[in-house]
Amino acid sequence: MAIMLGASLAGAGMVLQTVLGNPLIEPGLLGVSQGAAFGAALGILLSTGNYWHISILATFFGLAGLALSWLLAQSIRYGGGILRLVLSGVMVSAFFSSGLGVLKYLADPRSQLPEITFWLMGGLSGSNWFLVIRTLPPVALALSIILLVRWRVNLLSLDDRSAFALGSSPGRERIALIVFSIIAVAAVTAAAGVVSWVGLLIPHVARKLEGADTSRSLPLSMILGAIFVLLCDDVARYLRGGELPLGLLTAFCGALMFAVLMTRRGNTHSR
Repeated sequence: MAIMLGASLAGAGMVLQTVLGNPLIEPGLLGVSQGAAFGAALGILLSTGNYWHISILATFFGLAGLALSWLLAQSIRYGGGILRLVLSGVMVSAFFSSGLGVLKYLADPRSQLPEITFWLMGGLSGSNWFLVIRTLPPVALALSIILLVRWRVNLLSLDDRSAFALGSSPGRERIALIVFSIIAVAAVTAAAGVVSWVGLLIPHVARKLEGADTSRSLPLSMILGAIFVLLCDDVARYLRGGELPLGLLTAFCGALMFAVLMTRRGNTHSR
């Protein structure tokens, strides 16, 4: 589960940062993480922790967050297309955050509220092989498709005219890649909760090592993401007799490593 979680978050982060032309974008900035969090909390309230209800609702609202961000961006009249999408993602995230606050207020403080709170901090303590098998199909499908067309992600980093001249259909292909990325993220988020910073940090490390060519940096990003989450999970299990929430550790390590990466001299995103 740690390997799927890290590969999905890092791979999606690389795709989103490249096709949207913004190195600071991750799934959380497009309303996906907060939408999935709202869906999972709703599932916990309605079904008292039934996996399928939580998974289906988290995936549905994660995709709904992306769709709302995309639709809202079409109505904004300020800035370019990428800026409008980021602004709409911030607004949609705030909307789902407020809804999540209402659900936490309505939750049973003795049973449901602790489960929602721990889920929002992210963790793999509840993972087992049945959960892995249930999560594997959508993740494997989405990541396989992304890997198969990874060389075309380079084209989508260009402006629409250049991409079209090189044989790409930038509008349709961007939407398809974004949707497959979000499917993978929503599936692992439903199983493991909200784990932040992986989708932002790891693509930068991969580009630092392999350059901007996604035919090489995208697979490397998935591998590094899997290793990073696996190591963080090992440390989270070692620090206490129980288990430290994984999301807290990835946020701490990710923010620290990102600060070091961004403040080093000669920092670039491509060779």
